Amino acid sequence: MAISVHEFCHALAAWSLGDRTAQAAGRLTLNPLKHLDPMGTLLLLITIFARAPGIGWGKPVPVDPYSLRFGRLGMAIVSAAGPLSNIAIALAAALAIRSLLSADIGLPDWGVDFLQILIILNVGLAVFNLLPLAPLDGFGVLVGVLPWSVARPIARLAQYGPGILLLLVFSGSFIGVNLLSIVLEPPRRALFALVLRAAGAS
Repeated sequence: MAISVHEFCHALAAWSLGDRTAQAAGRLTLNPLKHLDPMGTLLLLITIFARAPGIGWGKPVPVDPYSLRFGRLGMAIVSAAGPLSNIAIALAAALAIRSLLSADIGLPDWGVDFLQILIILNVGLAVFNLLPLAPLDGFGVLVGVLPWSVARPIARLAQYGPGILLLLVFSGSFIGVNLLSIVLEPPRRALFALVLRAAGAS
């Protein structure tokens, strides 16, 4: 659910800004099979079973930046749409828990667990995807909002992003220290607390 909505929102943002590439590729849909990326899904399962924050991604949505309105800013908006959708899902789940508790509506344990996992997973995905490393969304946002004189040399570093990302993901196996968790945990905790506070939940 989280990844399908994430990728759909990328496609929807691109479509709303004038690019029909994702629509033509059949990606303007919530069908999870259209968005499944084998490596991203496998990593998501591995990190969940390892009791780490869920980390993964869907198949990248094709976007033609030259068809987007607002130039680089348009690409930043498309990039940000995915993580923002995950934050929205987490907030909706937190609001659902609060509403059910306020209305004194009994919910089965599995229902509470589902909503709690939905919050944790979506917060983890949002924070992970906002890392300023290619091919993650944070890189697209960074390059899109910075002045071109600054963004241009950063954009040239995109080719090194996947390698750095893999080193971070598997650093625990290489050096015994999970660098990715060290990087992600503070913002993940902060966003988790912010979502609960915004929903009036605890």
